[in-house]
Amino acid sequence: MLAETSLSIWGWGSLGVVLFLVTFGPFAIFYFAFYILCFVGGGFVVTLLFGKSNSEKYLEQCDHSFLPCTSVGIPKCIEEMKREARPIKIDRRLTGANIIDEPLQQVIQFSLRDYVQYWYYTLSDDESFLLEIRQALQYALVQFSARSKETDWQPYFTTRLVDDFGTHLRVFRKAQQRIAEKGDQMKDQAEDLVDTFFEVEVEMEKEVCRDLVCTSPKDEEGFLRDLCEVLLYILLPPGDFQNKIMRYFVREILSRGILLPLINQLSDPDYINQYVIWMIRDSNCNYEAFMNIIKLSDNIGELEAVKDKASEELQYLRSLDTAGDDINTIKNQINSLLYVIKVCDSRIQRLQSGKEIDTVKLAANFGKLCTVPLDHILVDNVALQFFMDYMQQTGGQAHLFFWMTVEGYRVTAQQQLEVLQSRQKDGKHQTNQTKGLLRAAAFGVYEQYLSEKASPRVNIDDNLVAKLAETLNHEDPTPEIFDDIQRKVYELMLRDERFYPSFKQNVLYVRMLAELDMLKDPSFRGSDDGEGESFNGSPTGSINLSLDDLSNVPSDETVQLHAYISDTGVCNDHGKTYALYAITVHRRNPNSEETWKTYRRYSDFHDFHMRITEQFENLANILKLPGKKTFNNMDREFLEKRKKDLNAYLQLLLNPEMMKASPALAHYVYDFLENKAYSKGKGDFARKVPPLIQKTYSDPDHCRVAAPIDDNVDDNIPLRVMLLLMDEVFDLKERNQWLRRNIKNLLQQLIRATYGDTINRKIVDHVDWMTSPEQVADAVKRFRDAFWPNGILAETVPRRDKAIRMRTRVAGKTKLLEVMPDELKHIIGAETTRKGILRVFEMFQHAQLNKRMVYVFLERFLETLFPQNKFHELFNKLHSRSKQMQRYKQRLHSTQAPSLQKSLLVSHIRLLMHL
Repeated sequence: MLAETSLSIWGWGSLGVVLFLVTFGPFAIFYFAFYILCFVGGGFVVTLLFGKSNSEKYLEQCDHSFLPCTSVGIPKCIEEMKREARPIKIDRRLTGANIIDEPLQQVIQFSLRDYVQYWYYTLSDDESFLLEIRQALQYALVQFSARSKETDWQPYFTTRLVDDFGTHLRVFRKAQQRIAEKGDQMKDQAEDLVDTFFEVEVEMEKEVCRDLVCTSPKDEEGFLRDLCEVLLYILLPPGDFQNKIMRYFVREILSRGILLPLINQLSDPDYINQYVIWMIRDSNCNYEAFMNIIKLSDNIGELEAVKDKASEELQYLRSLDTAGDDINTIKNQINSLLYVIKVCDSRIQRLQSGKEIDTVKLAANFGKLCTVPLDHILVDNVALQFFMDYMQQTGGQAHLFFWMTVEGYRVTAQQQLEVLQSRQKDGKHQTNQTKGLLRAAAFGVYEQYLSEKASPRVNIDDNLVAKLAETLNHEDPTPEIFDDIQRKVYELMLRDERFYPSFKQNVLYVRMLAELDMLKDPSFRGSDDGEGESFNGSPTGSINLSLDDLSNVPSDETVQLHAYISDTGVCNDHGKTYALYAITVHRRNPNSEETWKTYRRYSDFHDFHMRITEQFENLANILKLPGKKTFNNMDREFLEKRKKDLNAYLQLLLNPEMMKASPALAHYVYDFLENKAYSKGKGDFARKVPPLIQKTYSDPDHCRVAAPIDDNVDDNIPLRVMLLLMDEVFDLKERNQWLRRNIKNLLQQLIRATYGDTINRKIVDHVDWMTSPEQVADAVKRFRDAFWPNGILAETVPRRDKAIRMRTRVAGKTKLLEVMPDELKHIIGAETTRKGILRVFEMFQHAQLNKRMVYVFLERFLETLFPQNKFHELFNKLHSRSKQMQRYKQRLHSTQAPSLQKSLLVSHIRLLMHL
């Protein structure tokens, strides 16, 4: 059926085509196609024309209804561009001081000229961009100046700066010690020293390490960019800071154009060496000091540079044609140069072979040493510390301490009797009180060293001890009461093979000679058997002990004592202002009751506290005296707070349990609270006396030095600075504490004798002078002249030849050793002085370490200038990418993990046992 249908369709279709062709002809199909095409094209043209006309009408309606007219803005913009640029007025005031503003304006002008204008004018002649940058810089400087005027710079210069330098020196010293412990395992000692330095830094700082900033130029530039951007955020107005183009330009000028070159120059060891030589240019180089530096040098480059220069000078002298008297002078110079060359060659060979010789060990094992008599050792501070160390090693310290204590008792007793005699002549009678103190002091010495309860006890003839006890019980003590026993103790230390004879064979004796600078040039001569050594009753320079420190008066339990500070006020005596505290005292006896008022200054409290803590060491951990305050210590609010703290101190001191624990304390308390002028003569004398028994000082290997150095030196700025620097430079805390206390007392006396009580005021005035407009202007001018001499950008100074730099190092070390006073060598020893000075000099010979110190100073400066902006946290974040810091945290985590697991295990076991 389907096939029939399709056949019919094809049949009818074919029939229709045949009929169409027969009717219209063979070209009819082309006409048909043409007609269809014309129909379609005409329809398209009609539609296009109709749509265009309708669209134009619609757009006209939209134009008038929605879109603003653009024909007004373009002519206006063209008109503005054709107008002449109006001059922008710039306020040239920056700091309020014309002497500072003028050089600062020149620095800004030079910076823009050399860092911006030279390329900007190739792009545009419009100066508005340059003027806006200048305005931004000036605005930042104005804000910076305002912050500086509001900042108290005294703590920064007198405390933080010194503490940071001391910490830097301590880190370097610890790094040197670790390097020495590694020994010959070192390949590149300089590089390893830097790595070890930053290892110690992160252990000491705990939160920050500056290794990346100091060792990687790329990280250093990034650090400075971030820092400058933070400063611009603080100093610039928000609108200018949001302008990224201008902010980036200013940031690059500050970081790469000013800060980075300045830090590189300050960190350059050669620059520091030249500056050291310039500072002590008035000191002439000493031949002996120069030869000591050559003999002690461990740098082959230094030795070769000196040798080459000596050879050059030698050739020049040999080429001279001279006669007469000049020839003798030239011959002497030639011989000196030949000797220098010989010493350099010998030292270079020794260093290259690795056979470095310790002169102390060499002297101990070979050669005859000079003999220092015992009586000289006992009166020389440097020698005595080594003998004291030896006696403690052998268990004979009780004999030495007894001898020293008796010396102090004798001198103090003589002074007290002289004072008593002078008062009796004036009609004043205090005989019983003075004799009672002398008796108490003598009994104190007897109980501490000679009684059966003494530990350790001085082993001496029992008959002499019994005779002394009898004298003390029935006669008034005299300054000479212990002379017989002291003479026996001296002879025992001199003759007993355990003490002085063995000390002369010990390495401590050789070190003592090295400190006395007597290994090659002995100044003391004596026989080996001690002949000629005699007992000296009161040698010059001996150690003195305060009478009050020796007294031991039992307390009377029937007496009740109560005291409190009732009032406080400010007094002015001959122009000197101080606070005064009124203490109301109640004393109750079985038969009577008394009440009185006494007046004490804070310095009286401090002197009293020092006395009792030195005499009763257990009180040092219980009694805490309120701290001192150097500046603004007369404010009413501060005085009230101190009054409250001193009251708490008094109540703790007068606690009955405290008095029972230390019965002899009552005498000191009664003396302090008596209604009389408090005599600090004894206290001052006690300050001069070092403790005879070594005290344990907490000095962790890894801690900053910013903590208070000592309870009684924080208020004395020069003493604090000098003691801190001497501790770190000469490593005094690692040595005998008796020597350190002696040095502190000597510095106190020196400062008081030189400046008296006005020293802190003088330092405050000096800090004010340093921050005065004149000094700031001078610093800005030096900076301007250094970077733009004669108004022209200074070219990069070419690095000096290595030989010249090495010779500069030698000259700098020689100058430093030469400028050290001989008195310092006599106090702490010649060898210690040399090592300390050379350690400081060596610290400045590493550019990476110098950069670390410069950045620390810069960070502290910004923390002081912007205390509200949390710069400390910011610097911790900027240094957080430190590799040393990451390794330290990993080590810390690995060490804490086992202890944490152990604690968890213990807690689980306890829980199971409980269940």
